[in-house]
Amino acid sequence: MSRIEVAKITKKWSPTRRKMVFDISFKVLPSISERTVAVGEAFGLGLDKEQEFPVYSSFELEIGLDDVVYITGPSGSGKSVLLRALKAELGPLVADMADVEVGLGVPIVDTVGRDVDEAIRLLTTAGLSDVFLWLRTYEELSDGQRYRYRLARLLESGAQIWMCDEFCSTLDRDTAKVVAFSIQKVARRLGKGLIVATTHTDLFEDLRPSVYVVKGLGPEVSVFYYPNEPAPECSLAKEVSFYIASDPPRRSEALKLIGKWHYRGRKPPHKHIVVAERKGRIIGAVLLSPPYVACWGRKLVFKKPPSLKELNRWFYTISRIVLHPLYRGIGLGKKLLKAALLASDRPYVELVAVMARYNRFAEAAGMVKVGEKGPEPAIEEAVRELRELGIDDRLMASERYGLRILSKMDEASLERVREILASLRNLGLMRSLLTSHEAYPKPEGWENLMRKADIACLARALSILAFLRARKIYLIWRHPGIAYGGCPLDDLVKPEWRDKLFGEVKGRGGT
Repeated sequence: MSRIEVAKITKKWSPTRRKMVFDISFKVLPSISERTVAVGEAFGLGLDKEQEFPVYSSFELEIGLDDVVYITGPSGSGKSVLLRALKAELGPLVADMADVEVGLGVPIVDTVGRDVDEAIRLLTTAGLSDVFLWLRTYEELSDGQRYRYRLARLLESGAQIWMCDEFCSTLDRDTAKVVAFSIQKVARRLGKGLIVATTHTDLFEDLRPSVYVVKGLGPEVSVFYYPNEPAPECSLAKEVSFYIASDPPRRSEALKLIGKWHYRGRKPPHKHIVVAERKGRIIGAVLLSPPYVACWGRKLVFKKPPSLKELNRWFYTISRIVLHPLYRGIGLGKKLLKAALLASDRPYVELVAVMARYNRFAEAAGMVKVGEKGPEPAIEEAVRELRELGIDDRLMASERYGLRILSKMDEASLERVREILASLRNLGLMRSLLTSHEAYPKPEGWENLMRKADIACLARALSILAFLRARKIYLIWRHPGIAYGGCPLDDLVKPEWRDKLFGEVKGRGGT
């Protein structure tokens, strides 16, 4: 029979730091059996009195309320014992990941945060950055994904100190480094404390602990104190390079990445592909594409809309930006987008994005946020009419759902769907999005396309309608390497946007 005995020798409290000295030992009184008697006789051990095994002997530890504490050591060395002792001492200040509740039976995005913005931020910080994962329930996640989900729940606890035993032990080591970097960044930004314990010693650079405890077997233990400063970048980010993919194999690999991980899947026409590569693998890609013929955001920036000829000469649109889910949340999106912007051979690059509402990576890369726009009244009316036909607008973004629901409709209902979509002929962006795909050559007119559309084309149109319905951000960027006045559109920029767009163009006359 065994028990753990903790003797606290000293406690010194201050408003910001807590100094504790622990004596912790195991005390064991073995039960009598034929085998325990044999062991006792072989090694000269008495079985009639309690044996004491010290784990911490007058161990002194000083912790601030915002420290990042990293406890490492071999299995069985006493890391978890120390965590329990610290949890008992710090009391209500601590939220332990082992105690968090999980939401069951509903998509995880519905169980975290006060609203969808906060839910996405929390899940992304914990390493769950794949849109499709947000729609799964806890029961549908893998063990590693469940661990990261519980981390997200821990982050929203409101406690001053977050505590995690077996920190990232179930994750592959690259994912563990990403999660470690992200969680210390959030903790330090919010002024929270973080105490983690694990057998793994490879997280030092990404956690950048201010208190580092190295536990050995028996009472052996060392503690090191460092400045409480955030890690400047994730260790994985140092291994990433950025460049324009010009050779066919690299372009093909990048397009496969986009097809797999972008929530809209399809690859629009593009002029350049800028990629992020780590250890010979493409992990991110940006498509620089011809600009949309019509775009609401340009009207806010320019005194008069650029002509089609001017657009094709002076503009690119960022039509896709994708990172492999493993690498999201560590600042690579900003770096990849910045590399793509600087690789542009045209002065103006624009981006219309839904995710820009939740993640400000585009602004961090230097783009200027111009405005935010909700759906057109015509779109809302079309959605209302489609809903009356039995189409669930919450699922409309999925072409698979569209194919399924449309295939069950009779011809009269399908004809009504065609009529509703044909009524949106004035939405130039919807037309250009649909006809840009190779499966749908540019028709004589939008109405003709919709009147003749088969089920696959209609499903695609419904998914685009769902995209257009979402609230979006318009951002624009002016290349600082192209002198002011080097583009005739420069003089058409409205005064309120001049400083923001041309601030990096030295003296307005060149770089």
